[in-house]
Amino acid sequence: MKDFYIRDCQQHEGQAVTSNFVVASKQVKNKKNGELYLSLTLADHTGQLQANMWDNVSDALNAFEQDDFVKVKAMVQKYNGRWQLTIHKLRKLADNEIDYADYLPKTSKDIDQLWRTLGEFVESLQNPWLKRLVQDFMADDAIAKDYKNAPAAKTLHHAYIGGLLDHVVSLFTVCDLVCRNYPQVNRDLLLTGAFLHDIGKIHELAYQRSISYTTQGQLLGHMIIELEMLHEKLAHIPGFPDELKILLEHLIISHHGQYEFGSPKLPMFPEALMLHYLDDLDSKMESMRAQFERESELEAPWTSYNPSLTRPLLNTQKFLAKGGATPARTAPAEPVAEELFPEPDRTSLSESAGDVADATAVSPHPAARLDALQQKFASHKPTPVGAKPE
Repeated sequence: MKDFYIRDCQQHEGQAVTSNFVVASKQVKNKKNGELYLSLTLADHTGQLQANMWDNVSDALNAFEQDDFVKVKAMVQKYNGRWQLTIHKLRKLADNEIDYADYLPKTSKDIDQLWRTLGEFVESLQNPWLKRLVQDFMADDAIAKDYKNAPAAKTLHHAYIGGLLDHVVSLFTVCDLVCRNYPQVNRDLLLTGAFLHDIGKIHELAYQRSISYTTQGQLLGHMIIELEMLHEKLAHIPGFPDELKILLEHLIISHHGQYEFGSPKLPMFPEALMLHYLDDLDSKMESMRAQFERESELEAPWTSYNPSLTRPLLNTQKFLAKGGATPARTAPAEPVAEELFPEPDRTSLSESAGDVADATAVSPHPAARLDALQQKFASHKPTPVGAKPE
């Protein structure tokens, strides 16, 4: 068992630590004076960390490779708001020194139960073609084994063993709930798209020692892999409708939603649009949850910078527990959640932006502003349908 994990950086700032890691990436770079240094990404089951070795590089240069396990002595420092290690000594670990449980994170949920939940959703599908297709995937032992264990991403979200299944079950649950509010959405098509949208990750990512890309993943990406997997399964289902095939292909290639995010096509029908947004929502909510968990021991409600979301995050539980106090103003001594978030008048929620701006300008304190806003709502008459707002 390791004594120091990446999540412990805050408690060891400016201190020397000795610990074991897996090398997620290794690069040999040049300093400004032309000398070599090592730029590494080290990982354990709590996360990843940038590490640099500036001195005695020649001794360590060929002593290890990417995906090897190493023991390092290093200084914990923060640079540009992010934790990193400055390595003083490094050696490769022998096989008998490795406890694999220290290095790859794993879902805390019961994987077998997640798989059963997924199967229950599939049983509820009404379209026989789509139901047969998903069942054929789930009945493939090789695919099922990998689907249960693969991460959903390298770093951005659900980046742990079982992350793909965890993500898809969560996405199924959200899709099932949201499509009830939109009767025009084909639930079977949406859920089938959710099952297929990341299935290529089982071949795109390697996760034996650290989470990294396979050669196939680097060259093709999971969308191309998914199309190949889909076509292989459809070849064993005679008569599968061409219209359904085209829709499934579009769900796969459009689910990233934007060209700059890797989608060759934008979502062009309701189920594709919903899949994109709900997939993006589930991914971002997991990214936030993981950030809060990593920094749970910190008292401050604001997290460090989240690179995937490109912003720091506010932990609202910590913020409310502290009374919402900030250096800029003093909150009540014992604020109550009901005071900060009064129940809105559900009969008058069609206010214009001007109404909100007027009401919130009444007082500098959140509770007072919301109280004024509620009074504003109570006296407001909704604009009739079809009428031009004032």
